[in-house]
Formats: sequence, structure tokens, C-alpha cells
Amino acid sequence: MLPTLRSALLVCAALGAISFAPVNAQPADEPLTPATVASLPEVPVPDLLDPDGEPQLSDPTVHDAIEPVADQPQATRKPRGDLATLVAEFRGSEPGSRELECLATGIYFEAKSEPLSGQLAVGHVIANRANSGGRFPSSYCGVLFQRGQFSFVRGRSLPSVPRSSKQWQTAVAIAKIVDQDLKDSEVGNAMFFHARYVSPGWRLKRVASIGNHVFYR
Repeated sequence: MLPTLRSALLVCAALGAISFAPVNAQPADEPLTPATVASLPEVPVPDLLDPDGEPQLSDPTVHDAIEPVADQPQATRKPRGDLATLVAEFRGSEPGSRELECLATGIYFEAKSEPLSGQLAVGHVIANRANSGGRFPSSYCGVLFQRGQFSFVRGRSLPSVPRSSKQWQTAVAIAKIVDQDLKDSEVGNAMFFHARYVSPGWRLKRVASIGNHVFYR
């Protein structure tokens, strides 16, 4: 029994002499660095804008980042206003070209006593024929001189007109408005018209009646 008891006492004494040290992630002489203080590498970013929002071009690297913008064509705007306002703006004695003179002559002789909307409609009929793609001559003068189409035409020359008269100057204005497509007409794509006092018996679609004329397509 004595040896056994002695052995037990020796074991207990040995266990009491053992000490446990705390565990460290790094040597005790090097303090731990908190994760929140860790520094990240800095990436240089050029200042593209100054405080006023203008590009800064002092840095040569910025020149490559800014590309010139090509000039964009501005959309053509049609003049605003009703037909009477446009006529007052474009009224004049000289059409400016042979084609516009033919168009104005057709408007003058066919509709000079009509309201402005009626003159515009006649002008659109002449223009519609010129733009019909081969069904009629492809110019205003060609449309006017087509045989048997306009009773005021005699031969291959235009009849004379009183260029100082207000009616002629109005016809010139209407011709310019039609040629530049500045005002639509309620006759749309009509290509024929006749006076109210005649009944030609046409088998065509009637599209409008303005003033003393009836229009068809």
C-alpha cells in the first residue's frame, strides 16, 4: 500500500507544478494591429472636373478621356402661324425661279378670286401632279403645259400677269408656301379639280370642296 500511495502523491505534485501560458497570434513584443486601421493602397484618380464643372485639361491623360463631339445638324423648323400670316411673310412680285413662276401663274389664273385655302388647294394639286412619279410631268411648268389640262395656257408660253397687283403677289406667296411644304391643305393628295358650275361626270374619289372648286383624287 505504501508504494502505491507514494506514487499517487508524486503524480499530484507533478501536476501542480505545470503552468499554462496564454496563446498569442504573434510575438509578445509586436503589438496587434486592429483590422480597422489597416491601410489600403491608394489609386490615383485624375480630377476631370473643376469646382465649376469644367474639364481640366492640364493633365495630358485627360485629353485622351475627352472626345470631341461632332456638330449635329439642327432640325429644320417650319415657320409657325396661320395661312394668312405665312402669305403676308412671303408675298412679293418676283417668284425667284421659272418653276415657281409657273406654279404661281397656275394659282393666279385658276384661283386668284378664291379664299387663301382654295388657292393653297390648287397649288397643292399642281405640286401633287409634279410629284406623282411619272403619271404627270415632273415639273410645275410641265404640268401647266401638258396638253388640254389648263384652259388659260396657250402654246408654250405663260400668259402675262400684272406683277404689281396684290392678287399676283398673293399667288407668289402661295406658290412658295406650297413648294416649301410649309402648310398642308385639306385636299391632301388630290390631283384633279373643277369649278362648281360644271359637272364633268368623273369617276374619281371626291375629297373636298373649297370655295368655287371641287377636288378629286
